[in-house]
Amino acid sequence: MTENSREASSVLAKHTYTVSAVVRGYAGRTLYVNVGDGVIESKPVTQEMKDKFIGGRGFDLWLLWNGVADDTKWDDPENEIVISSGPCGGTTQYPGSGKSIVATVSPLTNVVIDSNAGGHFGPLLKFAGWDAVEVQGKADKDVIVVIDGTTGTVRIEVAPEDAPGDTHLLGRWLLDRYAADEEARRYTSSITAGTGSEHTRMGCLNFSLYDRKRQDLRYKQAGRGGIGTVLRDKRIKALVVRSRPVKGDSNAPADLGRISRTGAEMHREVREFDPIQNRMRSRGTSYLVQIMDDYDLLPVHNFRYGSHPDTPQINGDVWEARFTQGLPDGCWYGCTIACAHAVDGYEVKSGPHKGQIVIVDGPEYETIAAVGSNCGIFDPDVVLEINFYCDTYGIDTISFGTALGFVMECYEAGVLDTEKTGGLELSFGSADAALAVLHQMGQGEAFGEVVGLGIRGMKRYFVEQYDTDARFLQDIGMEAKGLEYSEYVTKESLAQQGGYGLTNKGPHHDEAWLIFMDLVNNQLPTFEDKAEALHYFPMWRTWFGLCGFCKLPWNDVVHPKNAQSAEPSKIPHHVQNYVEIFSGVTGREVTSQDLIDMAEGVYNFQRVFNIRLGYGLREHDAIPYRSVGPVTAEEYESRADRYDEQLRELLNLEPETMSTEEKMSALRVHRERQYELLIDAVYERRGWTADGVPTLSKLQSLGIDYPEVVAVVERHL
Repeated sequence: MTENSREASSVLAKHTYTVSAVVRGYAGRTLYVNVGDGVIESKPVTQEMKDKFIGGRGFDLWLLWNGVADDTKWDDPENEIVISSGPCGGTTQYPGSGKSIVATVSPLTNVVIDSNAGGHFGPLLKFAGWDAVEVQGKADKDVIVVIDGTTGTVRIEVAPEDAPGDTHLLGRWLLDRYAADEEARRYTSSITAGTGSEHTRMGCLNFSLYDRKRQDLRYKQAGRGGIGTVLRDKRIKALVVRSRPVKGDSNAPADLGRISRTGAEMHREVREFDPIQNRMRSRGTSYLVQIMDDYDLLPVHNFRYGSHPDTPQINGDVWEARFTQGLPDGCWYGCTIACAHAVDGYEVKSGPHKGQIVIVDGPEYETIAAVGSNCGIFDPDVVLEINFYCDTYGIDTISFGTALGFVMECYEAGVLDTEKTGGLELSFGSADAALAVLHQMGQGEAFGEVVGLGIRGMKRYFVEQYDTDARFLQDIGMEAKGLEYSEYVTKESLAQQGGYGLTNKGPHHDEAWLIFMDLVNNQLPTFEDKAEALHYFPMWRTWFGLCGFCKLPWNDVVHPKNAQSAEPSKIPHHVQNYVEIFSGVTGREVTSQDLIDMAEGVYNFQRVFNIRLGYGLREHDAIPYRSVGPVTAEEYESRADRYDEQLRELLNLEPETMSTEEKMSALRVHRERQYELLIDAVYERRGWTADGVPTLSKLQSLGIDYPEVVAVVERHL
């Protein structure tokens, strides 16, 4: 179809613009698209936005705040999906600089969710002339939003009825339609969500990248919080962006030499130390599987246990042998860590795409642990099959695996039976039943429709429909704020319990990963130490999301000299790298403390945003007891020596004289009290009230005491 004939038949709205050059990391404007009424507008990026919200997640939150109302729900037309990269996004000289950050009101949590993804969309969006895109409204038919930086046009098009539904087919269809030749394909990217996003609350977004070696598409996921569900609720089939060719100076940085020198040193570090540290370049994040198992931290059977004798069947050795195409294999240009591995030539074994030969991206550690060990599945072929279908259906692998583990425990505990599951025997390790549920979720059918509600939705459903013990479900349902847990057993790490519970968006590892500092290395012995870590690390990881950075180059490849620094856990020489890169791109001279201050302003703004939407208080920072201690007698007995010793040392009890139930009860009272004391310490360190509300003085010190922000806070003081 020619451009003219396409416009005549399918274009609902069109906006033309002049593609201005990016200057010091900013395009200088954001794009607003309303797919309901066809409005397409350009908005200026103000100096205030750059100073206070920086980019990426900060721009997302600011635009979303101004786009929604206090009572906006996830499926209201005024809910928005906002996508931005950040001023350093698209840098080719420093590894891990290709992230896109997305935000919306979540169908799982009912508050703001932010999620990040690799791939090419965010940087190409900026190089097409836009620092962010916010999409609002609901179309009455499936549409495609096309942002073409080569012609200076933005279009809302009707999606043809023959357009495929699932991502691995739809992505190729979009590429053929909007990028006619090899050169165009290199600088074209799409965002899609498959049929599973239409039928579940845990839909993910697939961000495409054109792999020049494979001459095919690959995908990275913004998985958390159901953003793909919001996309399909708006009847958006895809977002497509095209830009002019990416070059080393596409960001027009203030000091390209400074960036190049810093990047060259980091590249040398990666090449020298990654092969003897985590081997990210050859096995990606799958290196974590065996380490977590060795330290009793790998979720097994719905987080009941932390290790399993069959773990070697799905550990990093297995995936390194399966990953293809060699090195490097990254998701953005110039990333020497290149952890984004894939399995080529995989033949699909089940479901509607059976027999097709596909590329399976990953699996990443979180996927392996979620759909593998957490569900008692230790077959790598099944893990690949689930990984592929979750991606193409547009279902978050973390939420799926954690939710399925909950279902399997409910089945084994008698909460569910084959009558309730439609004949599926969903005990741990039941691979065929797990795949059957996944395919049902892809079509919105049978028991899969129930699982698609997510754990919080299932808990309500099981209580209402089956008169189940609500406390038991709360204890074993691994969700907080409505978001399913990512894949670490936290029972022995109070700091990581806080790293999951005391978050803005829910229990996800990209805010504070403190298990090793706390449990293995004993670097956080006091409440004050833990509170300081739960201040610093969430701020630092927030900053990555403001600028378009991946966190892996920060802490997964480290020069040995770091061990001699005053605070090795903070990796100070890498922190200095980011000071150099940010200053080199933007021309804004900063210190490491300035970076923390930037993040703290945005972090507190997001907390107030949650409060505005009716959540974000202390009661919403509660976590399931399974993440704190043992729920069942079997669980206690599996670590009886450890728990009995704690009863002796911490509570001066004599476990030999107590029943298992008595020991569990005493331990629970103690551990729940410890979590409450941790909350007190963290809130005090963050400058929040005892109910978790940022104080007016905190807002003022951060420069975010806008009248509308203050008004929200004052209602809770």
